[in-house]
Amino acid sequence: MVHQSSKPPDPLGHVDRIHHVLPAHSTHRPGSGRQWSVSSRDIRQVVVLDVAGQLEDVVEDLDRAIQLALAEGPRGVVCDLSAVQVGTEPSAIEVLATSGRHWRDWPGIPVVVACPDQSVREALNAHVLGGHLIVTESTPAGLSAVLATPSPLVKSLRLLPQPTAPRESRDFVTRTLSGWGLDAFRYPACQVISELVTNSTVHAGTDIALSVAWSHEAVRLSVRDESPDLPRRESAHLGAHGRGLIIVASLSRVFGVLPTAQGGKVVWAVLDLTADMPREVATVPHVNQSELPTTVTRRGPDTEESSQMSPSFAQMAQKEYPDLSIDRGTP
Repeated sequence: MVHQSSKPPDPLGHVDRIHHVLPAHSTHRPGSGRQWSVSSRDIRQVVVLDVAGQLEDVVEDLDRAIQLALAEGPRGVVCDLSAVQVGTEPSAIEVLATSGRHWRDWPGIPVVVACPDQSVREALNAHVLGGHLIVTESTPAGLSAVLATPSPLVKSLRLLPQPTAPRESRDFVTRTLSGWGLDAFRYPACQVISELVTNSTVHAGTDIALSVAWSHEAVRLSVRDESPDLPRRESAHLGAHGRGLIIVASLSRVFGVLPTAQGGKVVWAVLDLTADMPREVATVPHVNQSELPTTVTRRGPDTEESSQMSPSFAQMAQKEYPDLSIDRGTP
């Protein structure tokens, strides 16, 4: 059973429901009496994350809230820090700056930090990853900046976890890219989507929502399922598809995983048409995995930045992909 749409299907594209899947979250630090919260609302398909409390207390929750919002495919994400008490903890600014990795990896969904504190804005702009963020003084200015950026072209498809799903995904990607005049991407894109859908079909076994997006001279392929498990590196009985994520890594500029609020995941890959784009998979290149192990990048002159991620994902990724190097350095 196949459902096709020019807009991302629910739950990928129904941004007007994000405030339901990302309810207000409030907690406190034991013994300190300090509380913080992250809640969300949507304005014209832009997710606004309202943050309150000390920055060092709330920044990790904010990072996860950004990931959950991005998994829904919004027009953009604006982090409203007007109610945040900044303090003097430099590590909090460091973690906040790593949110820039999202727009660096996929510029189709801008991430904005709206903060009235000039010192925070200056620190973010000076950071190697924070420089990828849109940094504004106010939320209205951040919303205007998001709405001024070009919207990506997006088409989507729903699939059941059946043996025909990889073929149907390849046919869909071929039709979509041909319709956009992007036939040069067809070979790597079909290889990548086939591996991602095969992995989801075999190991997750849930309904699949996939999307193809085009923005800033790059194609982004996304596969969403309802399993929280990381995609598996290989599976002996899959034959030609057994190399799985090794093929994805060799054909993609960057790929990664976003958690969803419903407990599933979105696996995505970004392809650039470059001079050294492989036309067949003959060897496995050295792959650099940043400190955010749900983002894996091919090593190159512009991929030396590092970021931070959940230790549980790091442990799972290291166990699942023992031949991938995990860079623990700092930007």
